[in-house]
Amino acid sequence: MNDPMTLEAPRDVRMGVWQPPRQQRAFRGLLTAFSYPGRVVHLADDGESATLLLLATLTDGASRLADPERRLAEDDIRRLGVRSSAVESADFVLCGAAHPPQMTPRLGSLENPEQGATLIIQVPALEEGIELHLTGPGIQAEQTLRVAGVDPAWWRLRDEWNVHFPLGVDLILASERAVAVLPRTTRLTVEGVH
Repeated sequence: MNDPMTLEAPRDVRMGVWQPPRQQRAFRGLLTAFSYPGRVVHLADDGESATLLLLATLTDGASRLADPERRLAEDDIRRLGVRSSAVESADFVLCGAAHPPQMTPRLGSLENPEQGATLIIQVPALEEGIELHLTGPGIQAEQTLRVAGVDPAWWRLRDEWNVHFPLGVDLILASERAVAVLPRTTRLTVEGVH
């Protein structure tokens, strides 16, 4: 977890994301999201960003973060203490959902599949939009997840990146306040797409 006390930080409503008790609560929420793929977990309080909170919770000084679209403020990157990285070598990649990705994230190796990247995709909304039908570990029968504003190319590329399991990527879909996780083990079908 990150320690904001080592840096000058403005006193604003977002300061909660930098506090260890807040990050611990977020970590428990993220454990639920990873344990139950496709379940929407409300992570952030009013005035907080789910994306910034999950990054403050999951990253540290050894983490490599790619932010190719410059979605994070420079001050937040500095507070996170992460190392900036190219997409191909990043542990975490932050992207928007509206456009097809023009990248190849790190997929891990047979010896170290856990080194596949975690992609954090900022979406306009969870619990509305197209339906994703999910099956796999952590899902009893089938889970339906509704997500808005994701370019369909994301789903095709996710399938390509994860075709050689255990290699692949894990996706965290982050709306303003909530997250849902799609681990590489989760199979998905998009409503109306064959």
